[in-house]
Amino acid sequence: MTRIVQVAIIGAGTAGLNAMGQVRRVTDDFVLINGGELGTTCARVGCMPSKAAIQVAEDIHRRHIYQREGISGGDGLSVNVDDAFEHVRDIRDILVDGVLSHSTDEMGEEFIDGYATFVEPGVLEVNGERIEAGSIVLAAGTKPVVPEKWREFGDAILTTDEIFELEEWPTSMAVVGLGVIGLELGQAIARMGVQVEGFDILDTVGGIDDEAIRKSAIELVGKDFPLHLGAAAEITKEGDKLKVSNGEHEVVVEKVLVAMGRRSLLHGMNLDKAGIPLRDNGLPDFNPNTARAGDSRVFVAGDGNEYRQVLHEAATEGRIAGYNAAREETAAFVRTVSFTICFTDPNICHVGARVRELEDHEFVVGEAKFGPSGRALIMGRNRGLLRLYARKEDGRLLGAAMAAPGGEHIAHLLAWSIEQNLTVRDLAAMPYYHPVLEEVLQGAVRDAIGKLPHLKEGKDYPLDLRPLEELLP
Repeated sequence: MTRIVQVAIIGAGTAGLNAMGQVRRVTDDFVLINGGELGTTCARVGCMPSKAAIQVAEDIHRRHIYQREGISGGDGLSVNVDDAFEHVRDIRDILVDGVLSHSTDEMGEEFIDGYATFVEPGVLEVNGERIEAGSIVLAAGTKPVVPEKWREFGDAILTTDEIFELEEWPTSMAVVGLGVIGLELGQAIARMGVQVEGFDILDTVGGIDDEAIRKSAIELVGKDFPLHLGAAAEITKEGDKLKVSNGEHEVVVEKVLVAMGRRSLLHGMNLDKAGIPLRDNGLPDFNPNTARAGDSRVFVAGDGNEYRQVLHEAATEGRIAGYNAAREETAAFVRTVSFTICFTDPNICHVGARVRELEDHEFVVGEAKFGPSGRALIMGRNRGLLRLYARKEDGRLLGAAMAAPGGEHIAHLLAWSIEQNLTVRDLAAMPYYHPVLEEVLQGAVRDAIGKLPHLKEGKDYPLDLRPLEELLP
């Protein structure tokens, strides 16, 4: 049996649902194909349940400063981790239900529950049914990576697919992989009272490549749980527990959270039969501005392309892919400034160009610490560092990195500034309220300007004041 449609969308996650929204504007002649759980990775096992856990951890951690604020009884507070994660699941279920009620719950025969594979260019097979599509959107998402040799340890090995389902929590846990996911969950679980130790083969955490920010983040997050870096972790059985070691350190724990990244589900789709160009990693070679793979009618979106694996980028790619898949003419769209946020305390954020991407450019670094910030001191969070990268020629902001309280908000301000091609002098002339965390940004901007003496040529106006004459015709 063969079904012929104008558009086939593979994956009902963030990218796939956004693609469907665009396709529906043009045609009802489409199918949405999804194998596995519905509700998006973000809502089920990613962004949202992790942030619910982080909020619980922050709330209980706050008790440590109560005494100096004159609040008594903080020492008597405790958290029941089992109950805390029941709350996390309740929040998760509300969010997942919200996604489903506005998407697949409303669909009929245009939704197919199953895993699609390519049979030939433009032709898919799902549950034994052939589907011929004029355009295909690949938004199949990812799955957690677990080394095969560790699978023998059974349910003692956890990924984000399982950790939020635990109803009886262990007293000890190791986290292998200290990217965003491992770092966020490791700190949150440690703050709830579980004994946690972290391991990573890299000598950094959270993807940081700025050395000063790396040192700051490791020092600050390391106050909550030990971080063992720079060597591969090994796991062996130790009675009814697991021993995790990296050569120099070993720990025996009840559970291990493996947070070593996620692998694209596109690898299981027989892409060699799709008639599209592939990269060395076996994934589609696509144009990020059109989502199109070569000259084909295949469009690629979401985490499965392993390009920018964050939700807002998946949503953007889904809209681009859906828009073009439903039309004969292919439109190219501007991609916004790349930035990432790790919701640890302090937040670890990257905005725009990273240090390693600026090695061949002349730039200056504007730096400011959060220690002297009055607002941060009042909040009991006066720790962290912000660094800005500005082009030496004209002071144009290129990127930033930070380990910062409120970094999630400062990162947005900087991403918007880079998007508008602003210079550090433009940022210096912006209004800064007092007392706010953004005053640290003001300090970093001024530090950068101080390293760009040529900006002072001409009239000796204060660099944080914009002369009215510049605005007059």
